[in-house]
Amino acid sequence: MALRGLWLISHEQDARGNVLFSRRYPTVETRARRFNGASYVAVPEDGPFLKALLFELRLAGPEHSFVERQDGCARINKTSVYTLQTERGDLWPVVAFQKSGLIYAAVPLVEQPLNPRPALVSISGISQAFALLSGLLAFLNSNQKNEAERSARVGQLPGLVTHACPLGTPLETNLSGSSSESGPLPPGGHPQKLPSWRTCAYKGKPQVNLCIVEKVKSVQYDKREVADTWQVYGAVSCKCDVEGAAPNVSVSLNLPANGSPLQDILVHPCVTSLDSAVLTSSSVDAVDDSAFSGPYKFPLTPPPDQFTLCYYTSQVPVPPILGFYQLKEEESQWKLTVHLKLHESVKNAFEYCEARLPFFNRGPITHLEYKITYGQLEVSKEKSLLVWVIGQKFPKSLEISLTGTVAFGPASQQQAADPVCTGSTAYVKLYFRILDFTLTGCYTDQHSIQVFTAGKPKITAAREVLSSDYYIWNSKAPAPVVYRTLLF
Repeated sequence: MALRGLWLISHEQDARGNVLFSRRYPTVETRARRFNGASYVAVPEDGPFLKALLFELRLAGPEHSFVERQDGCARINKTSVYTLQTERGDLWPVVAFQKSGLIYAAVPLVEQPLNPRPALVSISGISQAFALLSGLLAFLNSNQKNEAERSARVGQLPGLVTHACPLGTPLETNLSGSSSESGPLPPGGHPQKLPSWRTCAYKGKPQVNLCIVEKVKSVQYDKREVADTWQVYGAVSCKCDVEGAAPNVSVSLNLPANGSPLQDILVHPCVTSLDSAVLTSSSVDAVDDSAFSGPYKFPLTPPPDQFTLCYYTSQVPVPPILGFYQLKEEESQWKLTVHLKLHESVKNAFEYCEARLPFFNRGPITHLEYKITYGQLEVSKEKSLLVWVIGQKFPKSLEISLTGTVAFGPASQQQAADPVCTGSTAYVKLYFRILDFTLTGCYTDQHSIQVFTAGKPKITAAREVLSSDYYIWNSKAPAPVVYRTLLF
């Protein structure tokens, strides 16, 4: 489990990419040459690597020309693992994802020949690469307020990566609270061997806090020729206050009989062993009755700070809220209809729930007549957004609707603009949060967490569901079509 190289790349829209940080590991590269044999492809220099990566991510190259490798229907990538075309051949696997104008990339070591290509689940370095890149993402975005602070954190990366990934082997991936000012990790010499991610021993009453957060993404069209898409992305955060230099803890995630199996599971390096059924559950494969449905057991030696125990995805049978949106022009006004239905399997108790209807490339709202069956409707100060505040519950029927007409004044540069939402193309975006509930049914409790230490531990478990990129497009107009992806 090692990395051949690591890159942080800046790429804003309509701008050329720039390598902010890179790190290569010659000793790992030597091992790659030996393991891969005739299928070995060397990692290129930063310039060619950047060019190939941007082309593969469709961020560079001909803008209006069809390129079979990029745009062909046979190429629908469902993972964040890519193949880069280089002068010496195809470089694979390359783990990469984008977030907030930055591209995080790494090339993990594959300890076997690459021809034929092995299954992704058999390459442990891919999970390690994801974990380390996610740690760098958390580090760069924690308490960041402006560009100067981000630049300062980028300047800390050389020292941070030296200690978190010495000689290409990721030892510490929980980097959100790291800082070069805190100094290097302490050397060994403890009477009991101390894991590299556990820098101090806890003293006090044992307690474990665990929280399951599921984010659901959905794109709905209400069109027969275009399929709706939705998927759940989960993360399990954990904080273990347990005595001992290397305490042993076991956490189990459970599903009810009708729960949706967890897939694409990535675990923290502190997990000491894992059932092969957990590793082989992938969203790339079709889900059937034989899919592994738990319990998902994670024996671990936890870090002293809060960390993400695992990430996962799941394809639940239906989206939590199903709806349609119709917007069409009639004379000088626009007639709109929104209908939402909460699925009966979803807990009808929200911390908040609202639907936002933005109007781009138009003037301010000058006239509005509406009728709603539930909640209240508000107009933003900019007069370019309608906010339907649904509240904390749907009615007993679980269905609500909004109908009305809206008129706009002359357009101005101060109004919101969007290159996609032109003409009648528009969307409704939902925002909601449900506490003490998960769409997959995933849960844990005091009987599912074991702490192998003296004293009875205090167990606290929580779970919640959050909306994330939850869109309902106008069914009376063209809309961008998306496919399910594993990108962050």
